[in-house]
Amino acid sequence: MTTAAIVLAAGGSRRLGRPKQLVAVSGRPLLDRVVASVRSWPVDDVVVVLGAHRDEITAACDLGGARVVDNPRWSEGLATSIAAGLAACDADRAFLALGDQPAVDPSIPATLVDRTGPAVVPVYRGVRANPVLVDRVLWPAFSALDGDRGGADLLRRHPEWVTEVAFDREPPLDVDTEDDVQRLRRSSSSRSASSE
Repeated sequence: MTTAAIVLAAGGSRRLGRPKQLVAVSGRPLLDRVVASVRSWPVDDVVVVLGAHRDEITAACDLGGARVVDNPRWSEGLATSIAAGLAACDADRAFLALGDQPAVDPSIPATLVDRTGPAVVPVYRGVRANPVLVDRVLWPAFSALDGDRGGADLLRRHPEWVTEVAFDREPPLDVDTEDDVQRLRRSSSSRSASSE
C-alpha cells in the first residue's frame, strides 16, 4: 500500500498579514521546516500545494524534491487545496498535512500508518487534529468539499469512516498569528538549546 503526504500551503496568511510559509524559524522558512519533517514520515510521495505568494515561496524555500502543485483557486478556501492535492496523487492513501504545523512529531504519522480504516485521525488529549490519513475510497468525498474548512465536519457526519488514535500530548501548534510565531520561535529555541 502506497502512502503520500499532501502539504496544504496555498493560503494567503490573512490573519498573520504576511506569508506565513516564509516566516523564519531558527534561520529557515516555516514551510522548509514543515516539508523536511513530512519527508521523514513513512510516505512514498510528498506533494506541496501552493497558491498565494507562490513565486516568492518557491524562490525562498528548499522543498527537498517534493512535487509542487499550483492551486489557482486558493482564495476560495482550503477545500480547493485538498482537491488539488488529491488530484495530483497516485497513492492508495494520503496524509493531509498543514503547511503551518512544523512541529508534528514523526511518531504520530508512523503510528497512524499502522492503523486501518477509511480515515485515520489523531486525537490529542481528546481533540481531533492533524495530520489525517485518508484512504483513496474517500477522496471523492474530500474533493467535493467547499469553502475554507478541511474534512473535520465531513468526518463528524460519518463516524463509521473514522478510526481514532489517541495521543497523550497537545495538538501541534498552527501558526496563524504573530503570537503563534513567537510561541513557535521560543519552542524551537528551547529545543535547540536542550539538544546542545
